[in-house]
Amino acid sequence: MIELAEIEAARDRIAGAAVRTPLVRLYVDDVPAQIYLKLENLQPINSFKIRGATNAIMAAPKEAWARGLVTASAGNMAQGVAWAARELGVPATIVVPEHAPEAKLAAISRLGGQVRKVPYDDWWNIIVTSRVDGVDGLFVHPVQDPGVMAGNGTIGLEILEDLPDPDAVVIPYGGGGLTVGIASALRALRPQTQIITAEPATAAALAAALPAGRPVDVDYTASFVDGSGSRRVLDSMWPLVSPLVDKALAIPVDEVAAALRTLAERVRVIAEGAGALAPAAALSG
Repeated sequence: MIELAEIEAARDRIAGAAVRTPLVRLYVDDVPAQIYLKLENLQPINSFKIRGATNAIMAAPKEAWARGLVTASAGNMAQGVAWAARELGVPATIVVPEHAPEAKLAAISRLGGQVRKVPYDDWWNIIVTSRVDGVDGLFVHPVQDPGVMAGNGTIGLEILEDLPDPDAVVIPYGGGGLTVGIASALRALRPQTQIITAEPATAAALAAALPAGRPVDVDYTASFVDGSGSRRVLDSMWPLVSPLVDKALAIPVDEVAAALRTLAERVRVIAEGAGALAPAAALSG
């Protein structure tokens, strides 16, 4: 769990980079809940990742990042790190899996990041080891860096400021950094709120781990929901995630696609696959 003081410090640290995004109501008939959307797609890089990346980098001493920044990401953390590198005037090296979408790779390049494509297994090994051989610079882990999680936790602060008494908050689960950050803020300020995660059914590692009581390997199939899901919950994240999550859901990919259409039709929001996971879970009841 991330301390509330660290999340509050992160809010001050990222001011001027990340924006305070709105919480808007999604009006849909025949759904047994009031659904609100936290529109992190309105961030400068169209993703919440700018929060954690900026906080982790700004909390590090200058000598740590003076030679550059490095991360492993399917796209969004890559953009957060590349954005920060451009602002600081240092190079950014981004290692991506071979199936990373071209739209995200183009965005990384626009921000000045240098992309290295590797097979998924090699990319996953970098996530596990937090090391890219032969590259200098500060490695910003996309998930397990405490500064990244604290930055993500600022979303939880904003949710409660706009909606003080949510019964549940549904969080798309990829590596766990977003979940730990938001859940830490909620547990500190409104512990009765239920924490629910959503993963694509094609890569639902947490949904398998919770009933098993430990991380287990699952079949992983790449899909358009590229920013969420994995083949296994990171062992380093399990002790942080497991006490915070009340329920983990595996969402069929076709339901995610339907949620994407609903968001476009009802609130004119163009979301990526992972961004539609939580609405898909809420819309399913």
